[in-house]
Amino acid sequence: MTVSKTAIGRESGLSLRQQRIRAAQWFLAPMLIALFCVAAYPLLKTIWFSLTDTSLNNLSGGKFIWFDNYFRMQTLSNGAVRYKGTLVDPAWWNAVWNTVRFSVVSVVCETVLGLIVALVLNAEFKGRGFVRAAILIPWAIPTIVSAKMWAWMLNDQYGILNDMALNLGLISSKIAWTANADTAMYAVLMVDIWKTTPFMALLCLAGLQMVPRDIYEAAKIDGINPVKVFFKITLPLIRPALMVAVIFRMLDALRIFDLIYVLTPNSAATKTMSVISRENLIEFDKFAYGSAQSTLLFAILAIFVSLYIWLGKVDLSGEGGK
Repeated sequence: MTVSKTAIGRESGLSLRQQRIRAAQWFLAPMLIALFCVAAYPLLKTIWFSLTDTSLNNLSGGKFIWFDNYFRMQTLSNGAVRYKGTLVDPAWWNAVWNTVRFSVVSVVCETVLGLIVALVLNAEFKGRGFVRAAILIPWAIPTIVSAKMWAWMLNDQYGILNDMALNLGLISSKIAWTANADTAMYAVLMVDIWKTTPFMALLCLAGLQMVPRDIYEAAKIDGINPVKVFFKITLPLIRPALMVAVIFRMLDALRIFDLIYVLTPNSAATKTMSVISRENLIEFDKFAYGSAQSTLLFAILAIFVSLYIWLGKVDLSGEGGK
């Protein structure tokens, strides 16, 4: 029986493809197992706890109550409302509002400032390498250290910022920046913007480095206004890097915990979703309710990631997708 060379080639090619797929599966198996142990299993367990009335003292004896914990978060009222005899906590929606406000303001400010810093660092000047390294110092400092450092500087008694503002005549009396409900969120935003702007600048600078220099030279020869060059050439070309920076920063801002927990007291003015879910999980012994809040926060983050993936597949220029 004679077998053609084409058939042999097809069989060997199919066999080689199967071997590669099998090898890839073996290489990915340890990573998938590790991810399941450290991420998937705790997440599934948290979702399960959110559907029960489990307490911190009895993690294995919770009663299955379906979505009652989620229904407790459904009201938008300013006062406590009873749901099945249980007080609905309006503090959750206050935490949601604080989280959204913090995320939007911080990400917008950090994106604008990071883009400005990236444009400066992308220019040719003496000592540019040193400046690029120095600008990353705030981002390299651990968040806990940054929070403690700024807590000292923002202190109303011996903080350097109050002393400088008094000497310059900007304020008439010392301000308790982190203890005052009117200024606590501004203090947190100031620290976060100072710390994370270098991260945005780094990602924007990476995008700027990919833009061909010939485009700018041609625009300069044609006499195009630099502002028009930025909005018509630079911004569209660095849009992918900018989108990555924004989504990364937004995900980080939505789950902000450590900076607020260390820098400010237990105040309703700065309490975010992560902070209030931790309180219910650990301090108030509302383990199931805190698990529901944590699950809802995860769902919000998943929606943002899905939205980013969808936007990445859609051509936002209006010329059609791939």
